[in-house]
Amino acid sequence: MPTSDVEGKDWSLERFRYHLPNTVCDVGPGEGTYAKLFRPVHEGVWWTGIEVHRPYVARFKLRSTKTRKMYDEIHIEDVRESEDHLFHRDLVILGDVAEHLPREDAVALLERIVAAGAWNILVSVPIVDSPQGEVDDNPHEAHLHQWDADDMDQVLNGLGGRVDSLRGDTLGVWWWTRT
Repeated sequence: MPTSDVEGKDWSLERFRYHLPNTVCDVGPGEGTYAKLFRPVHEGVWWTGIEVHRPYVARFKLRSTKTRKMYDEIHIEDVRESEDHLFHRDLVILGDVAEHLPREDAVALLERIVAAGAWNILVSVPIVDSPQGEVDDNPHEAHLHQWDADDMDQVLNGLGGRVDSLRGDTLGVWWWTRT
């Protein structure tokens, strides 16, 4: 769904406040959960969104205007086909996105993000059984892989850097950092 469970958001916001990134790439922003949560904390951040489902851009008013700040730059495309330069950011967010990709594609994407020079990565995925098909005529909403916390720990720890995590009742949330 284009929405996100509230679990782990306070934890994520604490890390955002600590790192204060100046450039963010939000993969699959949906309704713009992270931009709404993080923007008030650190103004002047350049927000890039990569959204696969074109109708969400208008429905959730993802483009910034003079009176409302959301995303400064929106790319409507499958993230697996995105140019690597979009990941050369202080923070790349995969908030409830990795479960919508086959596991091997999600792992390859995380590896590409690190190789492109991302300084931090925020990942949030359901860690309980969460089958889901198409939602709102969007076939990309289907869950293609069920992550468990140990598997995501292993993947992110395999990227080098340092990993902090929160295992909630429904979601697991990880903050990977290069240092």
